Amino acid sequence: FFKDVQPGMLALFLLHLGYIAGSRIGTLRHAGFGLVAFALAFPVVVGSLGVLAGHVAGLSIGGATVLGVLCASASYIAAPAAVSVGLPEANQSLPVAASLGITFPFNLIVGIPLLYALAQTLG
Repeated sequence: FFKDVQPGMLALFLLHLGYIAGSRIGTLRHAGFGLVAFALAFPVVVGSLGVLAGHVAGLSIGGATVLGVLCASASYIAAPAAVSVGLPEANQSLPVAASLGITFPFNLIVGIPLLYALAQTLG
């Protein structure tokens, strides 16, 4: 598990982010419907654009799907750190809870199959 330093530190960091997201998931109720809608709709829009760009660039169906998934994914590692440094007065729990509590499971359950189907349709 801790053979090299970087994977072990990354695992601990992701465990910490998961703890933060889980403990603050209730803050999404106070953020309103707009944040939840954005966390669900934006990955579909930008993921579809990624699949379309992959198709135009001549990627395979799998390549276009991967590009779409990368476009649809929230930044779980770099963005929370950048937001905390750049916007120290911002509520740090909202982006973490939205990305890990809504966008990540949505992409696993709905987003990836949807983007794959789109890539097959275009393919």
